[in-house]
Amino acid sequence: MKTCVFFLLTFFSLFTFAAPATELDLMPYPKQLTLQSGYLKLDKSFHVVIDGADSPLLRKELERFVTRLQKQTGLTVVSPAIRKADAKKITAPVLRVVVANIPETENGYALERDETYRLEVNSAQVNLTANTRTGAVRGLETLLQLIGVQKKTVRVPHMVIEDAPRFVWRGVLLDSSRHFLSIDTLKRQLDALAAAKYNIFHWHLTDDQGWRMESNAFPKLHELASDGEYYSQQDIREIVAYAQQRGIHVLPEIDIPGHASAIALAYPALMSAPGPYEKEIRWGVHKPTLDPTNEKVYEFVDKLMAEISTLFPFEYVHIGGDEVDPEHWNNNADIQAFMKKNALADHRALQAWFNRRVVKILEKHQRKMIGWDEIQHPDLPKNIAIQSWQGPDAVSDAISHGFQAILSTGYYLDQPQPAAYHYRNDPVPVMESINDQVRAGETWQTWSFEIPRKRGSAIKGTFTLIENEDDQRGFIDFAGKSRRALHAMKNIHGETHFHLDTWMGVFAPRITLNNGQLQGDVIVGNTPYTISGKQIAGSTMPGTQMPSAIHQPALTDAARELVLGGEAALWAELVDDTVIDLRLWPRAFAVGERLWSPLALQDDGSMYRRMQRVSDLAVVSINLQHHQQARDGMSKFVSKPQDIKPLEIFSQAIEQAQYYHRHHEKHVYGTYSKADPLNFFVDTLPAESLAVRELDQLVDNFLENPRDKKVRQQLLALLKTWEKNHQPLMQVIERNPRLADIKPLAQRVDQVTQLGLKLVEQLVREKPLPVGQVEPARKLLRDAQQMHQEIVVSAAYPIEKLLNAAY
Repeated sequence: MKTCVFFLLTFFSLFTFAAPATELDLMPYPKQLTLQSGYLKLDKSFHVVIDGADSPLLRKELERFVTRLQKQTGLTVVSPAIRKADAKKITAPVLRVVVANIPETENGYALERDETYRLEVNSAQVNLTANTRTGAVRGLETLLQLIGVQKKTVRVPHMVIEDAPRFVWRGVLLDSSRHFLSIDTLKRQLDALAAAKYNIFHWHLTDDQGWRMESNAFPKLHELASDGEYYSQQDIREIVAYAQQRGIHVLPEIDIPGHASAIALAYPALMSAPGPYEKEIRWGVHKPTLDPTNEKVYEFVDKLMAEISTLFPFEYVHIGGDEVDPEHWNNNADIQAFMKKNALADHRALQAWFNRRVVKILEKHQRKMIGWDEIQHPDLPKNIAIQSWQGPDAVSDAISHGFQAILSTGYYLDQPQPAAYHYRNDPVPVMESINDQVRAGETWQTWSFEIPRKRGSAIKGTFTLIENEDDQRGFIDFAGKSRRALHAMKNIHGETHFHLDTWMGVFAPRITLNNGQLQGDVIVGNTPYTISGKQIAGSTMPGTQMPSAIHQPALTDAARELVLGGEAALWAELVDDTVIDLRLWPRAFAVGERLWSPLALQDDGSMYRRMQRVSDLAVVSINLQHHQQARDGMSKFVSKPQDIKPLEIFSQAIEQAQYYHRHHEKHVYGTYSKADPLNFFVDTLPAESLAVRELDQLVDNFLENPRDKKVRQQLLALLKTWEKNHQPLMQVIERNPRLADIKPLAQRVDQVTQLGLKLVEQLVREKPLPVGQVEPARKLLRDAQQMHQEIVVSAAYPIEKLLNAAY
């Protein structure tokens, strides 16, 4: 990879100019960047000078910087590479590092509030100044991105960067409970987290399916509930130190009182039901729950937190607290008597009672509580933090009641979703302006809908459409959620289309509304659900009214300040060592930018360009393996290395089914458990196809101006690449029996490609598609959009745009 820095140098040498906001290959992009004329040339005489506070951790990070610089550029840096400033004149080229203050003990205990840095590149040297070591670490990552991969002449443009994060909490959750992750894998992810300027590694160590932390106080936990796969206390200290060097805090999560099947297996006497309990390998929510009325439970928690506090110096401990199934509490006569005696109205009040006790235990060990949405309760102190998996409504509720909050909804990277979807998501709840009032001369209609899913309850709600002679608009009310506006409403050949972002991903109905009946489907992510419903109100239905709305509470500036930030989550039902980089990266760079950079940064095109280049740099600089894991996965299906190329081209036109469609499919057709292998062709695919994204953009540009020869040639070139690949692909499939399952997908890709080429020709010739060919073409495309082997031919969506324009 070559950075755009290299190509811009001719401009820098001529004059100073105000560059576009995201001209350089940086991610996350700095708060303020000013380019200046000229550049600094680096050669083997380059070295680092510490001209301020010093520490062993700072020196280790500078040594790592020099090693990565050598990987990226091939420069053999002069030895010693790192020097302390003295009375002698500093000669160029150097990196001069000035850190204002480093505490006597760098124990990484408190959440670092100052990560600011200033980076100046001038004709003599690079100056990096920061108030803290953490700030210097962030600045070093920016400098490495500026340098990029330059193997001959290494030059860095003159500039000044003033940078600081927007949010203080920028985390990634990695789940070692569902699938154990090796120490080497974790270290590689920590290197990448530091490159993306994250500062929290949320380590999900326990759940129903496994206990992964060695416990001296309760050894049966790791002996009985880990299958022998757990982290020793020395392993944990090693990871904590590795993260600390990179400016990252490690937040341990120990799930209580629910998600406790592993505890139940080891210490059944602590549970609310007598058992017996067995090892749990199924995914999902399970019933074993700690008994809040048993004093032995609090002794257990106390000893466990004492042990955790010696291993994890961070000020917070995550207790989980989500999805507590109350069945065992409800069926336990002693627990019910306890609730009655203490005037605890329901299981939420009982959980709050339990959490109050846990808060005091954590305080005893100088720790603060953080947990998922369900721990929020008026009886708990306001110094706890709420991490939300339930979305902006839950965040609004938490901060409006004075709790600190962290958003994870919309940042679930275990779901295959487009990076753009995550990038549009912001931790601070947006008070959307919705025009839901009917004016004179307008008509309206409200429709109820239901969307069955293969796992979990159906999605229900209503949407309302409002029309006048010049405009149409609308809003949707999902059951239990606040009202949301509909976007891009249009009627396409009798189908009503609109879309909006939801907790599930992009939600895009394609529906017919006839004679009071609603039919059609909804694209959730990239995969259709069947939808049905009926009209329940409207201007033509006398006596009916629009549905009442749930609105987010009005938020004060003080309430918004309680949003600490956000956290990407990589739950591990479908993640292990062999695919983790492919699942997490490069999208985690986009989430990292949303949590660090100014909110005004919203350009998807710039984001994707920089995300690809920064992630390619990370392959060289820190050995990130998302590309390699895809190739390694494909290599397991073929007998000859050259057979991988047709598979790679084929994979451009397809995607994993997004949202939780894959999980739901396994629930129906697999065991939905740890027994389901992760060695199918779908497991070799990234979260989204950038080629399909390119196709979609080319189709839009082509439809806007079919006479644009350049766009037409680019569109045809992409489709013809897939067309030419079909025969080699079919030969690879015939030679390798393990690929038999994807043969129908290969045929669908070819059919979609051929239809796309035909439709481009029709549109260029301005000849409508014959009426008799329209429905067969639409059926072909919609069949291709259905799941097969947990995969969809996502290229069918842009081609459907061509079909809609061709008649």
